Amino acid sequence: MTAQVGSVAPAFSLMDQDRNVVNLDDFAGRKSVIVFIPFPFTGICDGEGCALRDNLAPLSGLGADVVVVTCHAVQINKKWADENGFAFPVLSDFWPHGTVATEYGAFNETVGVSNRMSFVLDTDGVVRTIIDSGSLGTAREMAEYIDALGEID
Repeated sequence: MTAQVGSVAPAFSLMDQDRNVVNLDDFAGRKSVIVFIPFPFTGICDGEGCALRDNLAPLSGLGADVVVVTCHAVQINKKWADENGFAFPVLSDFWPHGTVATEYGAFNETVGVSNRMSFVLDTDGVVRTIIDSGSLGTAREMAEYIDALGEID
């Protein structure tokens, strides 16, 4: 079963760009935004990552942690995060390839990457909002995150 609004988000344990293991439980007690992206080093993904970077203070002000998940190797995520100054974890769902994205219902079987989907969780790890751009070529809007987080008590 994939993640759905009202369900507890699937647990994960993935390595970040600095080779630290990050678990969903690490965000317990805070709101979370889990952002799946398809292609680091592309215009849309770079833009979305930089928008998250530039809006970390407002997101944190709403009580939220941000994590980005890609189906790329740690080394790729490290270079991407360093070049863009990302202060949030960029997690590698590389092997087994796309397992976490699949559990969330975000894996694109045709292309072998994550679809452009985000999951906004409340402090108990329950999915409150799913933001799906509907296309690999369409960016999500920062206002969607702000609105979704603002709706959580």
